[in-house]
Amino acid sequence: MTHLRKMMLEELERRNYAQTTIDCYLRVVAEFSLHFHRPPNQLGLEHIRQYQAHLFGRRKLAPSTVTQHLAALRFFYIKTLRKPWSIAETPYPKKVQRLPSILSPDEVAQLIDSALTAFHHILLMALYGTGVRRAELARLKITDIDSRRMIIHIQGGKGRKDRDVMLSPTLLKALREYWRGLRRKPTDWLFPGGRWHTANHPITTKVVWDACQKAARRSGIHKKIHPHTLRHCFATHLLEAGADLRTIQILLGHRDLEETTIYLHLSQRLLNATASPLDSLKLKDKVQQSE
Repeated sequence: MTHLRKMMLEELERRNYAQTTIDCYLRVVAEFSLHFHRPPNQLGLEHIRQYQAHLFGRRKLAPSTVTQHLAALRFFYIKTLRKPWSIAETPYPKKVQRLPSILSPDEVAQLIDSALTAFHHILLMALYGTGVRRAELARLKITDIDSRRMIIHIQGGKGRKDRDVMLSPTLLKALREYWRGLRRKPTDWLFPGGRWHTANHPITTKVVWDACQKAARRSGIHKKIHPHTLRHCFATHLLEAGADLRTIQILLGHRDLEETTIYLHLSQRLLNATASPLDSLKLKDKVQQSE
């Protein structure tokens, strides 16, 4: 580990940043340095502007991803190097609000049934049945499953916040079948890593990603699908079933209710229940086209 990397790591840990954020920020600065083949402390404002253009132009990254890169570089220069940073010279890109792709309940069932392995099957069931993020799923512990109260404890979610989500009877039954099929019963992590899922560490988020991607290819569903898609489906289908936005906000762990209102735009029930103003017009019979 280089001296600069160690300094940045200490600053991140001192501020109690989440491990996923720490890993991301360190990787971003390393990629920035590698791009110019120079140590990051020898790079300045002009290099950052060039790199931002590179992220958009050559790598075709989304605005939110470029913002994440800039946030990492900003932390490195301000907190690690103690150098000034001009937001005016390196503005964050304008956010683009796109509606996520949503699967119907039948398509979700089709996706889960297309899982490559039994282990992938339980991962996809858990993603959809709880609405958790893939990092939260990967780090679930056995003690987080409360079958008496039928809830799952999510510890240290996004923003270091704990919350509870429902434990459906269907998911509980599947988890018990998964447990019985394990070669060696884990003592800590619900989904242990390693080839046979017997390691003393949890699976990585990449395992969850691969489970979703392989099932998506096998399912034949022609939509862009990733683990977060099942989170969006969880929220949208709850809304369509009559759950209120505040409840969904709590289950998802959203800080602001405004984040949750996106599902109003995705709910088929709400869209179909709203009539177009065209339907209220009293139009004459179709006018004969002039010859």
